Amino acid sequence: MSTPIPKKILARQHEIFADYLKELDKHLDDVVHERVVDMFEIRDIAEILHIHPTHLTNTIKLTTGKPPCFFFEEKIMAIAKGMIQQHKPIKEVAFKLTFDASNFTKFFKRFEGVTPKQYRERIFEEALN
Repeated sequence: MSTPIPKKILARQHEIFADYLKELDKHLDDVVHERVVDMFEIRDIAEILHIHPTHLTNTIKLTTGKPPCFFFEEKIMAIAKGMIQQHKPIKEVAFKLTFDASNFTKFFKRFEGVTPKQYRERIFEEALN
């Protein structure tokens, strides 16, 4: 039989998740605007929030049912799609998001099901119709 989660922890978990998203948005804005050159890892955000990385990961999973990387990757994909829709060169998008071109293509295809080039072509075709 599992023990109930204390109310104090339940109240704090939403605050931790909100703080995580805020720091994530701030960091990705810094990456896009080239104020930083390296992509954060979960431990870096945990350090900013003054909590242990395992506690951050467990809290986000408990709160949302998804791991922290899901939100990280979702936001990176949204930024990448936006830049591709703005007709930025795919290589530039990759480097701006701290990927090399081939790893970016693999990352993008894993989430979108198509390569960045195919995505751009699909968006262009949809715009014509």
